[in-house]
Amino acid sequence: MNLDELRNQAMRIHHLYDKLNEHERNRVWTREEFMLGFVGDVGDLAKLVMAQEGARKGAGPAALEHELADCLWSVLVLAELYGIDLEASFRRTMRHLESSILAKLPRGE
Repeated sequence: MNLDELRNQAMRIHHLYDKLNEHERNRVWTREEFMLGFVGDVGDLAKLVMAQEGARKGAGPAALEHELADCLWSVLVLAELYGIDLEASFRRTMRHLESSILAKLPRGE
């Protein structure tokens, strides 16, 4: 799957959640509420990574896989909700980071 396909699938699921929330609560999440949900997912991800490293008890690799996918879903949806071209932004940011890091390394590394 390419990034456009991932984004489209992420938005389909986001719209389904909107329909479900509208049905169950007569409202959809705001962008801020969606972001808070993402923060919770990142916290869950942190706990799962710690468990994988033996620093705490927790679920196995399948749970880590699931939470990473949840976090990716949130990033894709947030980028779409805020009109961010994630692919272009990612490429630009990686070029900037690469040149910044290379400028700090001794020549030849």
